[in-house]
Amino acid sequence: MIKADLHIHTCHSIDCLTPLESIVARCRELGINCVAVADHNTIAGALKLREIAPFKVIVAQEIATTAGEMMGLFLSEGIRQGISPQEAISRIRKQGGLVAIPHPFGRSLPWHANVLTSTEILSQVDIIEAFNSRTPFSASIRRAEMLAKEHGKAASAGSDAHTLGEIGRAYVEMPDFHGPDDFLNSLAQGQIFGQKSSYLPHLASTWAKIRNHMVGGPSRSQL
Repeated sequence: MIKADLHIHTCHSIDCLTPLESIVARCRELGINCVAVADHNTIAGALKLREIAPFKVIVAQEIATTAGEMMGLFLSEGIRQGISPQEAISRIRKQGGLVAIPHPFGRSLPWHANVLTSTEILSQVDIIEAFNSRTPFSASIRRAEMLAKEHGKAASAGSDAHTLGEIGRAYVEMPDFHGPDDFLNSLAQGQIFGQKSSYLPHLASTWAKIRNHMVGGPSRSQL
């Protein structure tokens, strides 16, 4: 069995300053031996982390679509932001990737859904993030779990870590896998563990955005 945190960010996201080398060290400390790196609108950090990590790294991306954030997993090319959900799904599929909806009820109140939770979109989705440590409302987490069950989708979990301290706050214990199809089978057999993060990491993300705007873009690892 492996411990997989299926949603983390690196210094290649506009709202994160975490160096790649530090992520590797923290994962090894916690026994996390699989991560999905889903930086905002880029796969650069995921590709670089995959080169240096002694554990599995799924190349993913959190894509800002016109209807909200979607996630592509097992990508080989980055996907530009600002496109429609349908185009994002098409671009993920063309790469042989998997389509996921991260934090489906987001940072909003639990009874507020978004376009990405519509039946039309969910019919084309592989995975719903059932536990996201940065989701503030417990009712929103329960609703995400129910959404996955109601639509027969694989349920994932991720810390949505933008700081080192958040890594591993949510993860899935699951059988090892090889490739996207095997990943879905393993995920279906997995068990989710998760704790909510405090609001303090959000302040760190805000500072990261300010800093990156001041210096002209996301910081980079020293690699």
